[in-house]
Amino acid sequence: MATSNPAFSNSPAFTQSATKAIQFSQTPSAEQLDELYGRPAATAEQTDRMTYENTIRKILGSFAVLVLAAAIGWFIPLLALPAAIAGFIVSLVLIFKKKPSAPLTLAYAALEGLFVGGISAFFASQWDGIVPQAVFGTLAVVGVTLWLFTSGKIRASKRATKIFLVAMIGYAVFSLVNLGLMLFGVTDSMFGLRDVEFLGLPLGFWLGILVVLLAAYSLVLDFDSIKTGVERGAPAAFGWTAAFGIMVTVVWLYIEILRLLAILRGSE
Repeated sequence: MATSNPAFSNSPAFTQSATKAIQFSQTPSAEQLDELYGRPAATAEQTDRMTYENTIRKILGSFAVLVLAAAIGWFIPLLALPAAIAGFIVSLVLIFKKKPSAPLTLAYAALEGLFVGGISAFFASQWDGIVPQAVFGTLAVVGVTLWLFTSGKIRASKRATKIFLVAMIGYAVFSLVNLGLMLFGVTDSMFGLRDVEFLGLPLGFWLGILVVLLAAYSLVLDFDSIKTGVERGAPAAFGWTAAFGIMVTVVWLYIEILRLLAILRGSE
């Protein structure tokens, strides 16, 4: 299954078998073969292959760095913009880099944390209690999506992925147009066209619901890629690629929920 997350799609570990055949420099003797067959089977951990356990450890470690950096960004919100720019550059390096990199993944986590902390502080200064609501909302979406995926109730499909990609392109075009209108002063609203009323509610509300669903499906694609990597025996280092991909999706989901809540609170 192809994934929309470039963190996974450019990594051969998630698209082809990573198992390598064992080669002998010389023909083993009968005694060597007996000893070899008598040994206990090596686990995936021992053969340095990707497992759910070592991948989860890398994901949790990356998010721990992100949360610590977010605490710093909360108290120094001016770091948000430069961190966002630097994080974007690091993300491009990780996307086009064929081999996973733990230092770059952790650096991305730190930069994203500074950005998330700074932007959260800004929203919190405008609307009381909005950050805890966004955090719990994000955790709820991630938790429900993970449960649905692990229970087999939801799976990625070619048709759904095509619809997802079309919707993502449409949303990206809308976001760029909206940003341009805001930068050139065509609209002085805080959220631009998202504040325009549609069916009795701001357009941003309907878009927010759509984007949360898109982010949830993106998580399904991410989980599916990790499942593929584990089943195909990808090297354990690719767990860092998985951590990067999950972070991209979860941060995007959190920002969208934060904005959705702000639009709803502003329309009250």
